[in-house]
Formats: sequence, structure tokens, C-alpha cells
Amino acid sequence: MNVAPPKVRKGRKFDQVLEGARSVFMADGFEGASVDEIARVAAVSKATLYSYFPDKRLLFMEVASSECARQSQEAVKTIDMCAPPRAVLGQAGRHFLRFLTSTFGQQVFRICVAESDRFPELGQKFYSTGPAVVRAEMVAYFQGAEARGELKIEDHALAADQFGELCKADIWTRLIFGVTKTVSDAEIDRVVDSAVETFLARYET
Repeated sequence: MNVAPPKVRKGRKFDQVLEGARSVFMADGFEGASVDEIARVAAVSKATLYSYFPDKRLLFMEVASSECARQSQEAVKTIDMCAPPRAVLGQAGRHFLRFLTSTFGQQVFRICVAESDRFPELGQKFYSTGPAVVRAEMVAYFQGAEARGELKIEDHALAADQFGELCKADIWTRLIFGVTKTVSDAEIDRVVDSAVETFLARYET
């Protein structure tokens, strides 16, 4: 039976706590971040911090959801959704893979997996604020590109998922299993460029 996750309580200093936590998590990671340091950077007492977030994992996931939402909104704003498929896919793939392979992105993934049995709502919240938003935008783009005669796709949602998986090829598995610790821009370019070519070989008119 799933255990109900601790509840987040919002109040006057909620955003202040969240911003302080974001700074510490981005600098020190989840394991390295202490509650004392988060409270200090946020300029609140530990009692205030715990009154909003009774669990450090819950605080991390709130920060992660906010960061993921910010990343997805940035992607939507910066990618020219009227450009040809090759350009859009290249931009979207690089944005996606850079976040996914960042230290922060990996930590979010590991915590979602580790806590999925106890607190499935955490992973669901993270997915709905980030990956689901980008997926919906890609589906809308594919529909428009098909209407313009640039692509021919039977299942737009499946195609969006397929492209995301192509962008994770090789790099993601090695990172998750600790085979490698860092990923270079050249490696990201290699994987994304190949993903774009493979995708267009299947769906380009």
C-alpha cells in the first residue's frame, strides 16, 4: 500500500525557501545539500523551512518541478516552431539532452525512481510540469508539419516519444549506470544529429 506523501504548505516565505533551496541544490546536489545550508541561504529558520517542506526529498522535487517547468517553457519560447523539421528537431533534441544529462537532471530522475513506490505523485508531478509539456508541443508541431506536407506521421504522440528515445541513445544508459560521469557537447551533437537523421528517414516526405 502506498504511503501518502508529506504535504507541502504554502505561506508568505514559500518562494523565498524555494529559491534558496534551488541555489543550494544546483550547487551541491541532493546528497550534498544540507537543511542548515538551505535555511541559511533562504534566510529563514529551520522551523520555517520544515513547516513548508517536512521532507528534503519533497523540497527537492518541488525545486525540480519548478526548474523543469522553466526549462520546458524556455524550450517552447526559443525554438522556432515554424522552421523546417530538421532545424526544429535539432534544437529540441539538444535542449532535451542537455537537461537530461545535467547533474540536476540525473538527480531528479534517480529520486523519482527511488521514491516511485512510496510517493508516485512526485514523479507524476515532475512529468506533468516538464516532459509532458514538451511532448504536447512536439505533437502540435508534427501536426502542423504534416499539414504543410513536410512530414507524414500516423501517430503523432508515438513519434514524439520515439524522437525522445532516439536522443537518449548510448549517452543516457552510460550515465545512469555510472559508466561515464560527464557528456561533452560533441557527444550530444553526435547523438542528436543521428536521431534527427533516423527520425526524418522514417517520417520525412
